[in-house]
Amino acid sequence: MLTQIKGLHHVTSMAADARQNNDFFTHKLGLRRVKKTVNFDAPDVYHLYYADEFGTPGSVMTYFPFPNIGKGRHGVGEVGTTVFSVPEGTLPYWQGRFAEQGVGGVAAEETFGEKRLKFLGPDGDGFALVEDKADTRAPWLKGGVPADEAIRGFHSVSMRLKDGGATEELLKFMGYEEVDRAGNVARMALKNGNGADVIDIETLPAASFAGLGAGSVHHVAFAVEDRAKQLEVRKALMDTGYQVTPVIDRDYFWAIYFRTPGGVLFEVATNEPGFDRDEDTAHLGEALKLPTQHQHLRPYLEKHLQSLEG
Repeated sequence: MLTQIKGLHHVTSMAADARQNNDFFTHKLGLRRVKKTVNFDAPDVYHLYYADEFGTPGSVMTYFPFPNIGKGRHGVGEVGTTVFSVPEGTLPYWQGRFAEQGVGGVAAEETFGEKRLKFLGPDGDGFALVEDKADTRAPWLKGGVPADEAIRGFHSVSMRLKDGGATEELLKFMGYEEVDRAGNVARMALKNGNGADVIDIETLPAASFAGLGAGSVHHVAFAVEDRAKQLEVRKALMDTGYQVTPVIDRDYFWAIYFRTPGGVLFEVATNEPGFDRDEDTAHLGEALKLPTQHQHLRPYLEKHLQSLEG
């Protein structure tokens, strides 16, 4: 069993409109945009990062907003719901805020004894807030949401799978353990993680497979402390039979990727070097930052990338 995994690192999804996406996360949810850069493989597309003040692993929601991308089709083989943690007793505040902001799909529920508020992103993305009185992580304080109500980071992700058994075994190998089960949903959790420690697996054998598009999660990333720990994880996964990519430099972390038995793309990302490697913490996410190989495109990109403000 692996011991290097420390919880979630980030979740990366697809969107259709960069400005709308930026507005939703920075204004409606009150998160901080900690990086404005571009997709390594498609530099005419933004890669936007939203998080707490520092871009702490376990708080980072990222997006590829592809202009004119088709809408995703929800189903099995994907992360269906990305769940954020908020303080105990704050869901009424968020329900009122969502009503004022015109956020859709809002519904209160209780799962595994936790009060939750489901809602939809601008592309039909599945989200929820969960009240977690044990979460002591510090929120971003300048996002327009009072400190006592603000999002702390991720609580969990929920995967929809045709058969959850093999992915449950993978997560156990990665250090998770089953802590609860309700109907067709198994709850897996990591002890002594970074606060974003929970994975729910919903088994839906009769459901259709998902189709990637706007509103879909592209991949979910797990955190390790550094490159040495990442290499240990890579070797262990490969020894177990998984096809794992070489280590890829993503400027703000190093990444490896592999496809899970249920079809979800997993990444293992380092906590180093962090989002302040090319910007002062006070100004994270303000300037357009480009990977070295795309620096020559700056004049074109600054002219053609959609303005995020206005």
